[in-house]
Amino acid sequence: MPLDWPLYLVVAMFFAALLAGWVDTLAGGGGLLTLPALLLAGLPPVAALATNKAQGFVGPLTATLMLTLKGRLPLLRLAGPVAAAALAALLGAQLIRHVDTSWLHWIIPALLLGVAIYFLVNPGLGRLAGQARQGEVGYGLTAVPLIAFYDGAIGPGAGSFYAAAGVLLRGQTLLEATIHAKLFNFTSNVAAMALFAAVGQVAWPLAMAMMLGQFCGATLASRTMLHGGEKLIRPLVILMCVLMSAAQLYRLLGR
Repeated sequence: MPLDWPLYLVVAMFFAALLAGWVDTLAGGGGLLTLPALLLAGLPPVAALATNKAQGFVGPLTATLMLTLKGRLPLLRLAGPVAAAALAALLGAQLIRHVDTSWLHWIIPALLLGVAIYFLVNPGLGRLAGQARQGEVGYGLTAVPLIAFYDGAIGPGAGSFYAAAGVLLRGQTLLEATIHAKLFNFTSNVAAMALFAAVGQVAWPLAMAMMLGQFCGATLASRTMLHGGEKLIRPLVILMCVLMSAAQLYRLLGR
């Protein structure tokens, strides 16, 4: 990876990550902005994916720390699902380096559209806590690591999937599910990033500028979330799921 990236490109990556950090903290889908930005910057696909993982963990980390300090994240209770997510993400990142998973790229747009449609036709979903369809232990050993495995291997939409799973399977409010999703998303991001960094695929000058942008965006979004911004989460989840699905289909059909 070159070390002398043009200043204008580094600044552009900072602002792309700032916007992505704000969107990702509230609804997921920040990779829809950062991954294409890295590809437009001229990085090869694997390096773009690795760099995206390296910068992408800062936003969820910032949100996780702020929400924990506010007393909104029960870290000890979530230790089991977090450990399962880390292991699953490592397996996913390892798999994508050695196995053809291109067939998954056709399934993800359908899943994202399904999430968007479900929230669209159920406007009251997630406003109040509902009935849990799955126990906490079962959820931590199935849904969370499955999404983490996908996040390590491919990634787009993982934050939205975590939040939707919390609402649908655990009966959480959308705000509570989104808060928990920050911790899971951080875990799967940092695990995959560690593996990619170990094999030298990260463009660190761009990644560090984007880390700063992610920090700023996630800080703003965390304040938004806790000060009446929960009303933004549902429309943003719907919008980001539709946009991510459309972008994925466009890339697939344009090959």
